[in-house]
Amino acid sequence: MNIIPKLILTDIDGVWTDGSMYYDQTGNEWKRFHTYDSAGVLLAHQHGIPVGIITGEDTRIVERRAAKLKVDYVFQGINDKLETAISLCNKLGITLDEVAYIGDDIPDLPLLKAVGFSGAPANAIKAVKDEVGYVTVIQGGKGAFREFVENLLK
Repeated sequence: MNIIPKLILTDIDGVWTDGSMYYDQTGNEWKRFHTYDSAGVLLAHQHGIPVGIITGEDTRIVERRAAKLKVDYVFQGINDKLETAISLCNKLGITLDEVAYIGDDIPDLPLLKAVGFSGAPANAIKAVKDEVGYVTVIQGGKGAFREFVENLLK
């Protein structure tokens, strides 16, 4: 890749997780994250690139994971990811062409089509894989975000 993005955005479920949602009998929800993806955040930060999460889910789990990794921007409960990204770009004084985004499902398509660098994990739906510039070898929940970031920084 010739141009390093000024912002890396990511979905969570299906990218940082395998897309599964676990519930126990007492009402607790669980998500499984892989430490490889935390290295993706560190790599981006080492190159001075902020990272943001945009997800339709709204859970304390994502908030805690983002805080632990010092993710720069977290937007949860979002129905229109493109609108959220445009608003953030305006705030940062950058364009969508300078943004990288990785997502895996239908709600991600408008943003994936609008950014300068788009990617999907290996387990993304076909409609998403057909629209993106890079499909990871690794599946979501097993280091796909890290692979995406490493590919961007090559």
